[in-house]
Parts: sequence; structure tokens; C-alpha cells
Amino acid sequence: MSTERRRSAGGRRRADGPVENPRGNGGRRGRDGYAEDERAAAGRRRASDADGGFWDDERERRPRRSRNDYDDERSQRRSSAARAENGREGGRRRASSGYDDDRAARRPRDGYEDDRPSRRRARDDYDDDRPPRRRARDDYDDDRGGRRATSGARSEAGGRRRAAAPPPRGRRRSKDHDEEIDERGPLKRFFAKTWKPVLISCGVIFVVCVAAFGIAYAQLPDAADMDAQASVEQAATSVTFADGSEATSFGEVNRIPVTREQIPQTVVNGVLASEQRTFYTDPAISPTGMLRAVLSGGSAGGGSTITQQMARNYYDGLSQDRSYLRKIKEILISLKVEQSLSKDEILTQYLNTIYFGRGASGVQAAAQAYFDKNVEDLDAAEGAFIGTIIQQPSNFENVQPGSEMEKILKERWQYTVDGMVAMHEEDPNLGISQEEADKLEFPETAPLEAGDNYAGYRGYIQEAVKRELENRYDLTAEQYAVGGYQVKTSLEEDLMIAAEEAVTSTLPSFESIPEETNFGLAAVEPATGEIKAFYGGTDPLTDADNSLIQQGQAGSAFKPYALAAGLSQGISLDSTFDGDSPQTFAGISEPIQNDSDVSYGPVDLVQSTADSVNTSYVKLAEIVGPEEVVATAERSGIPESRRETVTAIGSNVVLGTMSVTALDQAAGYATFANKGMHLPQHMITEVKDRNGEILRPKDQDIIDAGGSRAFSAEVAADATYAMTQVVENGGGKEAALPDGRPVAGKTGTSNQATSAWFVGYTPQLSAAVGLHRSDNQPLEIPGLGSDVYGGTTSAKIWKAFMTKAMEGQEIQQFPGRANVGSPQSFVPTPTPEPSDEPEPSDSPEPTPSTTQSESPDPTPSHSEPAQPGRPDCEEQSWLPQCQEETPDPEQPDGPGWGDNNTGDPGRPEDPDGNPFGW
Repeated sequence: MSTERRRSAGGRRRADGPVENPRGNGGRRGRDGYAEDERAAAGRRRASDADGGFWDDERERRPRRSRNDYDDERSQRRSSAARAENGREGGRRRASSGYDDDRAARRPRDGYEDDRPSRRRARDDYDDDRPPRRRARDDYDDDRGGRRATSGARSEAGGRRRAAAPPPRGRRRSKDHDEEIDERGPLKRFFAKTWKPVLISCGVIFVVCVAAFGIAYAQLPDAADMDAQASVEQAATSVTFADGSEATSFGEVNRIPVTREQIPQTVVNGVLASEQRTFYTDPAISPTGMLRAVLSGGSAGGGSTITQQMARNYYDGLSQDRSYLRKIKEILISLKVEQSLSKDEILTQYLNTIYFGRGASGVQAAAQAYFDKNVEDLDAAEGAFIGTIIQQPSNFENVQPGSEMEKILKERWQYTVDGMVAMHEEDPNLGISQEEADKLEFPETAPLEAGDNYAGYRGYIQEAVKRELENRYDLTAEQYAVGGYQVKTSLEEDLMIAAEEAVTSTLPSFESIPEETNFGLAAVEPATGEIKAFYGGTDPLTDADNSLIQQGQAGSAFKPYALAAGLSQGISLDSTFDGDSPQTFAGISEPIQNDSDVSYGPVDLVQSTADSVNTSYVKLAEIVGPEEVVATAERSGIPESRRETVTAIGSNVVLGTMSVTALDQAAGYATFANKGMHLPQHMITEVKDRNGEILRPKDQDIIDAGGSRAFSAEVAADATYAMTQVVENGGGKEAALPDGRPVAGKTGTSNQATSAWFVGYTPQLSAAVGLHRSDNQPLEIPGLGSDVYGGTTSAKIWKAFMTKAMEGQEIQQFPGRANVGSPQSFVPTPTPEPSDEPEPSDSPEPTPSTTQSESPDPTPSHSEPAQPGRPDCEEQSWLPQCQEETPDPEQPDGPGWGDNNTGDPGRPEDPDGNPFGW
């Protein structure tokens, strides 16, 4: 009911008002009179013959009606019933007032003249003749705006009011009849039901996490107690040979603590510019930094602030494991430390604990190791250097002038200087100005002095072990410098000495060899992949590791990988190729020549391998595909990173355009000796931490499985047979061992003799010897001149080492030839050479001789002009009349058809008697 109608009706009607009251008898007022008591008329059906107007016109099926329509209908019924009851009891009827007359005179808005409800029917009004449902208590309360009357209330006319009759039995109402339709979508309904449980669950989880974090934080000791825990003993890393004897040790703790006043601002600027430029304003942890490390694929150790690094390195309660549990502990301790220590105290403790390389832990030891001065004497350029080497101390501790690492170090140093300028722009108390930065020059460091543990091959062992700890065990320089690890290697000391003697004793005037010449030797056990010995150079302080790091072009020593690829594709050793020289090939700009430009003619793969025929092997690589050749080499043990040493991979890759190390080749050929199975080459066999726990390398699963298959055992057997011919009948005879044990190998000499290789193996050991120059100039050795080849100099060094290495070893035989594949010919078919016979049109026509009548030969010459009735036998020699003039082919005078015409007087134009030129 609208507000206007309520005002016309005298306001809200009470449920228990008097009958004569216009406000009703608890029901809705009818159009033509007062309403009866609501309960007396509830649920009562009108008589079928009553003058209902609206009900008389009722159709068989009506549209479904809304709840409000039923409420209006019940009110009308109750009003009619109340008037009838009042009339029977003689009640006086109240005179109508003008106010009620006006209401009675109103007409519905929809134009009906009867007493049907004036409001428009809802779309879902009911269409049956069932009585309206009894309203619930909430409905009465809402419609009447007051408390519901008790069931025992009496009406004004006297007597107990009749309760509403129950609705007649009939069809069960649907649920939608009593409840409103929820027009919200399924997603909104779902969230409407679940948001509260979800919110409560999240709140509980949050409270639990905060409580756990708070409890853990509260249980941490204060800074003073944690300082006491940091006094644990820190030990160096020890390295042993395969038999357990000590090889070397490194990482002795060399720390001299200093105070904040002793550390100059130049060093502070350099460290902050490199590590954390906003250290003084940042909190103890950097959520954005940790998130950035996780999103960029970093481990749990990334995104650390200086405070976190100090906590990780200083306090013994934190391990160095890269785990998220350790990261949580690190965060808690960092927060605790920040509450106890100032920024300067944290920075001082950080600079006194971190490792700077050269065995120096702490900034004071680093200043002495790199610049031979105290830390307070370092200038801005040197302070920037100290900050630069923090991230990679093992790589920057002994940088050689002109090396690639020196270039990286200088770029990193310039980055630090630029950071110092940026810091000064943000805070004038930090960093340096641009004018000061422009005056800085890269500082010169003091030479690294070698101790007893770093002299000779021991220094090379140290560097090799450090690299393997980082690559295979994920240990950092800080960890193995102070972690007290025990490292056991596969190296044998007597073989290390034999490798050094093989190089120095074989080469004449070794001390006079140009310093640009590099010598590398490495030996690998095929069955395990363990490195047994290597020779890296004379001095680790001046010479880089020539066997494990320095690379040289492989030369023809790369051909066995193409041989294995061809055998794997069914090309047998008996297949023939064109061995002539020179030859041109698609994709190669220069013609390919053999050594000394020798042409071998048709050759099989055995001879091609023994004599190192370049043209036949380039053709083989062209057939199997250059990429497959490289892939076979990588499966055998050549690192994939060696692809970067060539600008493009073509068929000439088989000639060794790719650069490799001695260790690469020793491991690659070990795969042939191990019947096609490759095991990762490695030097460390066991690592224990200070607690005696054994660390597991990343490639342990491959080693435990016996390696990975590079090619079949049959392919390895055939390739081995071909390489035995190199030593027995080819260019590697200098490598034959004195005890007569079988040896397989391959020589390799790059273009212009810039490198010389011999790589060979027995069933028990594979070794590679490589000589090359760092300036890409031809090799020159005093006493040998430029006559340096893989089959001579390198093969002699290999023989000297392997003779010592095989002493006392059982003589084992290689597997027999397997003859995989089928013989194929890749020799091009020769094209016939052009004939020297003159064209008939160019030949002069013979004229009859003036002495023809004087000739004793009665037979006319075939050059005689044809007569009428007689065929021209010179042009129609197949005719029977001319057969008598044709020489008998069964009576040749010499080899070849042309030789039958030798001396024929009828062919004066062919003095040689061979018009076809055969």
C-alpha cells in the first residue's frame, strides 16, 4: 500500500482493533465496507454463487500470482465475511463518511470495475483454484507492522474468534511457491556461502604463522650470545690423492679483525656500491630482493642483504646449505641482529668475516694479500677493487694480464665505480663525485706468492678441485675456504710425476721453448671417468692450466667422431670414397687438400683413418651431416660449450676447426675404449664436511648407472679397429708401446701447424697430448724447428707417459672388428674425356693420286670417288659390297680397335693411327 493510501485509510491498522473502527478488524479493508476479523476469515473460500465479480470471470488457468496478490485477496475475503457476520448479529452499521465514500469511489488503475486487486499481477501469479497459503508469522509481522494477536482473542461481536481453517488438500506446493527466486549467478552464490569460512580459515592460518614466527623469534639468543656461538673452529679444506696421501690444502683462515674506525670510507663506498647501495636505509631483509631471486630462477640463497650475508657467514647456528629452512632461520637471525646492532656494527662484522680470495678472510687480510698494505691505507680505486672481488673471489684472485677474466674484472670494477657516483648523488656523505671517479684508474695488484701447497702441480690440483667443488657440488668459495672439507681425488701421484716428466724430458731444450707454447696432457680411466693424471704447466702462478682449461684446435683428432657417426648410419669400414686432392665441397669456400696435397684415389674408411685423408672424411661428414658429427662428439664427452669456438658448423668440422682441451679429448676417446658408454669425467671421488657427512655430486646418478650410451658397442669396436691401424700402419707409429700391447689412437695437426695432437687409448686408460700456441702462430720448438706434428712430437710424449702408466698392468686386447653396416661406394663415376678425332667436315677430302695407276695394289683405294651403280663404301661401309674392304676384327694387330688401323695409308689425317684418342 502506498503512503497516500495509508494516509487516506487513517494510518496503519492494528490487528486487534474494533469492528467499527475504520482501521479494520485485523485484516485489509475491502473496497465496499469494513473488513472482518482477520482470523475469522482466514482461508475461507467464497461461495460459488456469490457475487464476486472478479471470481465469476475467472478463467480455467490464470498466470501465477505473487505473494502480495494472495495477501490482498485474503484481506478482501475477510472483509466480506466480517460484514456478513455483523449483519446477522444485528450490529449497527456505521454510516459512511465522505472520506470512505471517496475511497469506495476510487477505481483501480487497471480499469477494472470489480473488487479484484488493483495492483498489477506479477508474472509468476498462480493459476489454480487453490486457496492462498497461510502466511507465516514473519509475513504477518511485516504486513501489520505489529505483534500478532493470540489465537484466543475475542472479536468485538463476542465469542471466540474462529481459527483459520487449514487449506484444502491438494497438489503439493513447489518450493519456488513459498520462496523467492535467487537471481544471482552461481559464482556469486558460491562466494556468498563460502567467503566467511575462507576468511575465518585465512585468519586462523595467519594467526598461527605469526604466533610461530613470534615464538621462534623470541627463542633466539641475543646478539651477545650469538657472538659467543661464532667462535667455533674454522678449518681449511684438505685434498688427498687416490691412495689417501695428502696432495694439498687451501683456504686456511687468515683473518685479522679491525674496527669500524680502521676501515676507511673508500672501502665502505666500494663494498656498498657493489653489494647494497642503500644499506643504511634498507631493513635487515629485502622481500623484493628475495622475490626477485625466486622469480628469476634463483635458489633459496639469492636476494640476501648485507645483514643476511653477515648472519649466514658469522653465526654458527646457520648452515651453508641452500634450503628454504635455512633461509627462514637466516631471516629470523637477521631481524634479531638488526635490533641489537647498529648499521656500522653490522657492516664491520660483515667485512671481518667474508672471504676475498688468496686465502684472505676479512678486509684487513685482503688488503695485505692484494695490495700489500693495511686496509686504512687503501684509496678509492683499491676500495672499489675490494668491493668488486667479493662475488667471485676464486676467479679474480689471480687474473692474468690480457686474459678474458681480466676484461671481466675491469668491467665489474667500472660498474662499482659508477655505483659509487650514484650513491654520492643520493647522499653526499657516501660515494664519490663524478669528477673524482673520472680520475680513477684500475689498480695494479701484488703478485700472488706461492707457498708449499701451491708450488708445481699442487697449485694446479688446488684450482682444479675448487672448480669441481663449485660445478659438481654447488659449494661457494666462502664455504670451501672455511668449511673444513675433506676432498679425496682420483689422482695418482706417480702418474702426475710421470706426466710432467713425459713433457719436459721428451722435448729438447724445454726451457727455451717460446712462452706462447702450451702443453697439455690428461689421462682418464674409461671404466669410471676418473681423471688419473694431468699436466697443466710449469707454474700455476704464471701459466694457466693447459690440460683442463686451455683450448686448441682439434685438427684431425676430431675425425673419429665422424667415423662413429657414419658407422651408426650403416656406412661400413669397407665403404669407398674419393681420396684425391684437392676437392671442392658445398658450403666450404676453400678447396680441401690432403697433407702435402697427396691424391690417394679410391680409399676405404680404414685407410682414410690410418693416412688421415682429409677429402674422404669431409665427404663422410657431408653425408652423415655436420650436426650429427658434433652431436656424436658431445655424447662422447666434448662439452657443448665448445660450439662457441667456431662461427659455423660445416662439413670441415671433421678437420678439427672446433677447439677442445686435452681433458675433452681424453674423455671423448675413453668412450670408444668403454664400448660406447660415456661417464662424466671427474677428479673428485668423495667430499666430507666437518661433521663427516658425505656430499653427493650432481652427476652421481649417471655415474651409478654406468654412464650414458653415446653409440653402440659394435660401432666402438669398428672405430677402434680403424684407429689401431693408425698406430700400426699409419701416421701414429711413434705411439706404439714397447711391450706390444694394443693401442688405438689418432693424430691431429691443424692448419699451418698451430696445434698438434695425439689422442690414444688402451683398454684401461685413455690419454691426450695437445701442443698449441696461444697466438695462433705455427709451433716452433728448439731442436725441432717447425717440424712439429701430432704423429711425431705429440705421439712421443704420449708414448713416454703411457709406458710409465702401463707398467705392471695386464695386457688386454680390444674387441674384434664387428663389421657393422654395408659396403657402399661414394666415388664419383668418371666422365669420358672428349675425343681427339677430327670432325668429318674439317677433314680434307682426299684426291686421287696421280700415281694411282702405278700402284701395284689392284685394290682401289677407298678414297677413290664413288662410281655410278656402286655404293660409297667410305660412308656406307655396312653394305655387303663393302665388307671385303673392312679389316677382319678378329685378327687385330694390337690392343684396341684403333690399333688395327695403325699405318693405314687410307688415313693420312691420323698419323697416330688412333682416331678415338684411347
